[in-house]
Amino acid sequence: MTDLKRWDEVLNIVSGKDQKAVINPNGKYPIYGSGGVIGYSDAYLCEAGTTIIGRKGTINSPIFVNERFWNVDTAFGLSPGDLLNPQYLFYFCCSFNFNSLDKSTTIPSLSKHDLLTIQMPVPPLQEQERIVAHIEELFSQLGNGVETLKKAKQQLAVYRQAVLKEAFSSVTTKKPIREMSCLVTSGSRGWAKYYASKGARFIRITDLTRDRIDLKNESIQYVSLPDVAEGKRSRLMPNDVLVSITADLGSIALIPSSIGEAYINQHIAMIRFFNAKQGKYMAWYLKSDYGQKDLLRNKRGGGKLGLGLDDIRNTPVPVVDDDSARKTLAQIESHMSVCDSIEQTIGTALQQVEALRQSILKKAFEEGL
Repeated sequence: MTDLKRWDEVLNIVSGKDQKAVINPNGKYPIYGSGGVIGYSDAYLCEAGTTIIGRKGTINSPIFVNERFWNVDTAFGLSPGDLLNPQYLFYFCCSFNFNSLDKSTTIPSLSKHDLLTIQMPVPPLQEQERIVAHIEELFSQLGNGVETLKKAKQQLAVYRQAVLKEAFSSVTTKKPIREMSCLVTSGSRGWAKYYASKGARFIRITDLTRDRIDLKNESIQYVSLPDVAEGKRSRLMPNDVLVSITADLGSIALIPSSIGEAYINQHIAMIRFFNAKQGKYMAWYLKSDYGQKDLLRNKRGGGKLGLGLDDIRNTPVPVVDDDSARKTLAQIESHMSVCDSIEQTIGTALQQVEALRQSILKKAFEEGL
């Protein structure tokens, strides 16, 4: 049976230091925080083969560094002693739940004292090397599977655009949005002071996607506005079409009938078409390559691109009767529902891969591979 040893018996913890005195963009050694490389330095604190654990912030995402580096004060460097294979230590860290040691009430944090009390199995070095080799073999197989799943997801994105290209290929007549809409506006600034735990929904760019016209609902922000708030002018209605006008330009979303009271920030424009029934049709058109080409033709700015409201008003969209719009939507949604089903299957498979990784690590350090 493999002996359990405390970390203070088998490794050293190198506390990070402020990097300001050693930072050099052309330095030889990377500077690491708890989440990865944040700069470069002419000096180092940790040797190659050290595992980084966050002291504050990101505390449960170990990083293995195979070169000398400087760690800042938000990151601990775990330097293995003679009894530990460096990668064996790293994989143990990947299997350990560091959140269980977090005693903070705000930003996740770990103490050096608590880390040194952790116990881990320490078999002979030859056995550690065998376990590491087996873990990496299994992880490589999982990695191949992940690459296949990611390629399938990329192919879905291409297929979605092909569906839209086919759906709108017969469009012949277009007019600028200014002639097809009763309102084009963007949200106002200064919403943070109205943030609340409940109330009206506040839609940000992070709520829009590149491949769908549905709003994301994973992290909803709410606002509570006084009656005189300037932002009330941008209150949304069902079938309004949203367009991101800064950062990731041209993301499109459609406001659903169930939206209730909702508003947008200054990074999003809203289009309210005269014929609200065609809002979904117009959203899918603007999502298509045809719509994106016209929409982004007048993007402006050097390092920071943006769209103005007049750019949106001047964007041409199809002139189509309701019956034709309805048939086109039926065609689009039939294909998109298949894509959604496949994408959900891929997402489930990717989650299962992560569960398998943890299962492999659990077996390695609790039962032995």
